[in-house]
Amino acid sequence: MAFFECRFFSESLGTCVSVNVVLPQPTLNQIGLKGVGRSEDAPVMYLLHGLSDDETIWIRRTSVERYAAQYGLALIMPDAQRSYYTDMVHGQKFWTYVSEELPQAMQSFFRFSTRPEDTYVAGLSMGGYGAFKLAFNYPERFAAAASLSGAFSPEHLASSMPDRGEEFRNIFGELSGISGSINDLYAQSARCVKEKRPLPKLFQTCGTEDFLYPENLRFKAHLESLGVEFTYDEEPGMHEWSYWDRKIQQVIRWLPRKKPV
Repeated sequence: MAFFECRFFSESLGTCVSVNVVLPQPTLNQIGLKGVGRSEDAPVMYLLHGLSDDETIWIRRTSVERYAAQYGLALIMPDAQRSYYTDMVHGQKFWTYVSEELPQAMQSFFRFSTRPEDTYVAGLSMGGYGAFKLAFNYPERFAAAASLSGAFSPEHLASSMPDRGEEFRNIFGELSGISGSINDLYAQSARCVKEKRPLPKLFQTCGTEDFLYPENLRFKAHLESLGVEFTYDEEPGMHEWSYWDRKIQQVIRWLPRKKPV
């Protein structure tokens, strides 16, 4: 695999940004790793970080580069700070950046497939929210979306963590305004079903000792009430990296990939 630390100027954020990119590289003599090459452009997964992290965290805390290598999968890992992948009321336009500018920039800098059937998104915690937010607002762009310990309801988190109330209001404004907006995963998933927009394959997982487990059960029940087909997975685990390291391997195996040719 080839690893790139990419920095470029973002028009939507008005500043330089950092993105980590991993691209497939066929190798024969690399010790301990046999990369898979392709005669066609590689499938790509946008991999989103959680609230306290940045674009480096997946590489630092897991072996995701090694997991992706055997499947010839490209990875794009952006930094969205503590934005909840949202155009912040008092802050920067991270939703515009992640949903519009980032894919265009990456496609101009690197070679990978731009076909929806080869494009995936996944994330943990805040990034799980971001992954499903992309999937429900732009379902036609993705073949699959995965949430690991997703923080699906900002309103619920804000009410359960009063010390973070000001931060949530800086991101979303009045929390009552989330309902029905693009930031409301419950409303956006219901809208997709009502409008008969085909959804990408969905994967949801959470550890049973995770503080977000009750919220994950609520969202699971919501998807079931809509009649949405999805893969649900749980096992003992907390909100921590040993769980996510195991689960990102499962997600990569689950992706609807075509075999390299």
